[in-house]
Amino acid sequence: MAERRKNQGHPTARSSQSRTGRPNQARGPKGDQKRPSRDARTVQSRAQQAAPRPAGNFIEGRRAAAEALRTGFPIKRALVGEGASKDVTLNQLVEALYAANIPVQFVGRDQLEAISSHGAHQGIALEVGAYPYADLADIIARAGDGPALVVVLDHVTDAGNFGAIVRSAEVVGAAGVVIASKRAAEVTVATFKTSAGAVMHLPIAQVPNIARALEDLKEAGFWACGASEHAEQVCWDAPMQGRIALVMGSEGDGISRLVLEKCDFLTKLPQRGEIESLNVAQAATALCFEWMRRNYDAI
Repeated sequence: MAERRKNQGHPTARSSQSRTGRPNQARGPKGDQKRPSRDARTVQSRAQQAAPRPAGNFIEGRRAAAEALRTGFPIKRALVGEGASKDVTLNQLVEALYAANIPVQFVGRDQLEAISSHGAHQGIALEVGAYPYADLADIIARAGDGPALVVVLDHVTDAGNFGAIVRSAEVVGAAGVVIASKRAAEVTVATFKTSAGAVMHLPIAQVPNIARALEDLKEAGFWACGASEHAEQVCWDAPMQGRIALVMGSEGDGISRLVLEKCDFLTKLPQRGEIESLNVAQAATALCFEWMRRNYDAI
């Protein structure tokens, strides 16, 4: 993890807070404040919508910020909405940021709105450094010698699906997730949200060649299990005990031919309905839990 910068010498943080560590706010006679007219509010709203998004990678929301602090995720600075001292919960989070020597800048709501993708910033956004991807060897080492699960994504491109899969993999205790370094979803601000912070707990490896990664996993004692609607066995009957590298294909094309050739066996979900299948995130979740059910007493 990158070493965090200290607050000292950070001009923005020093100029926008009082000696008590809380934001300075101008105060005037109560009678001086008037409610803006509807036209003024409309102009203000349009100005906020047009506010440029600050450069950098940000995660937003109090829960994500607290989780980033707790896990030691690399944080460059925090942007906090003005008036944080009036909110007990947010103020406690600000004090924790100060204690971790993370620069804090108090900004207007329009800046937070410019950062937020869904308006769910809750008064705080953290600018974070580049995501620290793991090596495949790190995931294999984390798997140990007993039953383990590694989820391998063969060019899954949708950030929402990617985040949901990482979340499910973390919940069942997977050793890690493997993704392609090109033409695939990466860890971004959207992934922080859709994974509910799981990307901060589960190692994710970017590899140039998924087929080669499967070979490395197989050399480490993993069986490569490909999820395919064309499989003959449903997951209830497939050999999913022990060390499994679960391969999930892309949303449109499924598992590529080269990767499919590296799979030791294929499996699919049982189905009684009429629609074609579940999407890749839902299918991955069901298969992750089937692996956990089979190995629950041994993990």
